[in-house]
Amino acid sequence: MEKMKGMEGFFTACVTPYDAQGEVNPQALTQLMSRNLDEGAAGFLVGGSSGEAPLLTKEEKIRMLETAAAHPRRAEMKLIGACSAFSLREATEFARLCRDLGYDATITTAPYYYKFGMKGIAGFLRSIRESVDLPLFFYNFPGNTGVEIDLNDPSIKGVLTDGTLAGVKQTSLNLHQIERMLDLYPALSVFGGYDEVYIGARIMGACGAIGSTYNFTLPLFTKIEAAYQARDLETAQALQHRANRIMQALVDCALFPSIKHMLRVTGIDCGECREPFARLTDEQKAYVERVVRENL
Repeated sequence: MEKMKGMEGFFTACVTPYDAQGEVNPQALTQLMSRNLDEGAAGFLVGGSSGEAPLLTKEEKIRMLETAAAHPRRAEMKLIGACSAFSLREATEFARLCRDLGYDATITTAPYYYKFGMKGIAGFLRSIRESVDLPLFFYNFPGNTGVEIDLNDPSIKGVLTDGTLAGVKQTSLNLHQIERMLDLYPALSVFGGYDEVYIGARIMGACGAIGSTYNFTLPLFTKIEAAYQARDLETAQALQHRANRIMQALVDCALFPSIKHMLRVTGIDCGECREPFARLTDEQKAYVERVVRENL
């Protein structure tokens, strides 16, 4: 299998915007995607963790996927639609929907809650890919799924090297795995998933990154990438420090609520995160705004 063309650069992991009544707001999503395209986004991941996917109904997930696919500038972007689900049947249904909507790829986490072994996870991935003719990415997020992938396991090696997977979103601080995956199968498109270690992921071979904060921090990260491309690692490191100060503030005050707050501050109201996400206090809002202002 050849490496997917155009699957590189910055992909924004879209938030799910809500209106004043707490309903999905397609207009805000379209506006946010347009701004991100102007800022240098190569594409978008729709329906993932940043989109509060576990808190959405099936109908709301479908509406998000449909809205992104109908964006008036669709030709300018690549789209990855999430098909993560507890059951293989539902995951396959979402993958099929992504295919029918014209997405470039779909992506899924390992099945979680029940702790399936490596053979079961590999079978889950292979079954989705065999059922739906659409490139499939593996969303490796052990911090949230509780599933650590063993790259030495024959079943995992199999799906990484037999064409089942087009790539991996490595939302893990284990950057060594990026290099090991690419050593196993260079045709994989491996994206960094933690904004805090963007430079490290690129140095280890990542073709880009899929991130939550890109909803509003893309101008800073495109500067980091420009410095990296110029092999000006001193500047890239200094800019990464600035990005990490922002990340620290966001995480200290609750990541997704803080991102949505900054989107409102910067002109796109995406509502609040759904409960049980907490609301930011006035002190937290002021703190996040100050750190962003000083470092973005």
